[in-house]
Amino acid sequence: MSAPAEHSQKTKKKTDYSAAMVETRKLMWQHRRSLGIGLALMLVNRFAGLVLPGSTKWIIDEVLTNKRLELLAPIAWAAGIATVLQASSSFALSQVISVAAQRAITELRRRVQARILRLPVSFFDSTQSGVLINRVMNDAEGIRNLIGTGIIQLVGGMLTATIALGYLFWLNWFLTTLTLGFLAIFAGVMAYAFAKLRPVFRERSKIQAEVSGRLGQAMGGARVVKVYTAEKREEIVFTRGVHRLFRNVASTITGTSAIAAVSTVIIGAVGVLILTVGGRAVARGEMTLGDLISYIFFVGLVSFPVVQMASIGTQITEAFAGLDRIREIFATPTEDEDDATRQPLSRTDGDVAFERVWFEYREGIPVLKDLTFRAKGGTTTALVGSSGSGKSTLISIILAFNRPLRGRVMIGTQDLTHLRLRDYRATLGVVLQDNFLFDGTVAENIAFSKPGATMAEVREAARIANCEEFIIGFPDGYETIVGERGVKLSGGQRQRVAIARAILADPQVLILDEATSSLDSESEREIREALKSLRTGRTTFVIAHRLSTIRSADQILVLEHGEIVERGTHRELMMLAGRYKELHDTQHEIERDLFINPGEDFSDTSPPGGTL
Repeated sequence: MSAPAEHSQKTKKKTDYSAAMVETRKLMWQHRRSLGIGLALMLVNRFAGLVLPGSTKWIIDEVLTNKRLELLAPIAWAAGIATVLQASSSFALSQVISVAAQRAITELRRRVQARILRLPVSFFDSTQSGVLINRVMNDAEGIRNLIGTGIIQLVGGMLTATIALGYLFWLNWFLTTLTLGFLAIFAGVMAYAFAKLRPVFRERSKIQAEVSGRLGQAMGGARVVKVYTAEKREEIVFTRGVHRLFRNVASTITGTSAIAAVSTVIIGAVGVLILTVGGRAVARGEMTLGDLISYIFFVGLVSFPVVQMASIGTQITEAFAGLDRIREIFATPTEDEDDATRQPLSRTDGDVAFERVWFEYREGIPVLKDLTFRAKGGTTTALVGSSGSGKSTLISIILAFNRPLRGRVMIGTQDLTHLRLRDYRATLGVVLQDNFLFDGTVAENIAFSKPGATMAEVREAARIANCEEFIIGFPDGYETIVGERGVKLSGGQRQRVAIARAILADPQVLILDEATSSLDSESEREIREALKSLRTGRTTFVIAHRLSTIRSADQILVLEHGEIVERGTHRELMMLAGRYKELHDTQHEIERDLFINPGEDFSDTSPPGGTL
């Protein structure tokens, strides 16, 4: 578990601070009103905060020493009003700035999530989902220190420190110079400590995510773990993970303890310095007792902003890094960004044609080679071939997940490349091999393809897909929660819900990628009849595991190594006695052996070297 994390640290991309500053300026300008109000409130808050420590000199030197009791009430009133102003401005500041920051975070999260979902499928194939979630949730959180209290506190801290420092120099420039030297050491120690500890804290969240993720996999895959007696192995993996977490926590405890110890020593040294030099200055008459007490208060007003600025500076640096990563998301072209300049989809009869299409994932290694075929509207085209022959890639091009390297895909008389993606995708219905269901009700999952669908429409789609029988058997019927990825349903049930979802979409082009692979023979036969009625007026593409699914296809394309080696109907290809017949006979032989020897295990009925 540690190797990937270590590798990611070594290959971590440096932050482009100039680009991050551009994004920061945009954000700050967008929220300039809230920042302006916040800055004004911060000035009121800081100036009000100077009244109470500043009044100590007057209380000690004038009221107590010189017995000027008439000054006591005005000073008390001034301190009381200042305290009320400080409290009210602090409350208003949190309302204006903190709420504005949360609004900005929410808006940025919304924009990043919307952008990510519009990125090409290839982006998701090359990027871990956990990384994308981190972009949406954690990186956006960092702008709190740019739009929220971070920048305001930084400015306020600098202002307070400057005013307090000027006052200290006025009281005793020599003592202030010496004190400033110690405070500079203090600030350096704090900055170094924050710089060292914050990456450790970030690493802790990564370790926790890894350990929790692996634990979740082990719990979710408990049956597989038990079947392969892997309990001990998973225990070892988890133990290593929690020990990594322990070492991380231990190092942060050591670091924070060391910081506290060093801070105590430095603050103690400043205290000794003030008492020694300041005490002598009072004894020599160079400072009054009120000056010394006031000096001590104002040293605190300088020290706290110094520590605060060191911490906030590190946080702002992290916010810049997060903004730079978010900027990369926005800089990545979306798959539909040119839709405004593309053609609307004209009415079409569903014709789909490939004209000399080439495609490759890696340069120089073609996956599809010069494919040319036509699927007429209302017909069914079946794709057959060995694993890796290009069937799924062909489907991904029809779905516009990938674009041809050369050649073109025609939808009716229009080139798919020049069509508005949203218009085209609205005509598609799909049942993929990996059926993804959301953690919601059965009805919600079926209606996902048609927002606003009535319950009657949902029930009709479920009936056609042979879902009705098992759904009404649930205690909650259509309101049954299917669980994450549909874990509360069997494989066949998930498959049929996905088919119902595609049926409800009423697509013009229907994609069935191993759509009946998880069904028993009886359910497959019922759904096959239902799907046959749906083919009317639809162009259907089928990748089939079982031969029975494609017998009635209008054309069968046999792919090998990205090329169409045979094409025709089932009867024509059987008469040709080529690759298709070879695959057919192999599967038929396996099915016959399974029937004759039912005690033998033939759970994988796909023919060697390919599937039908």
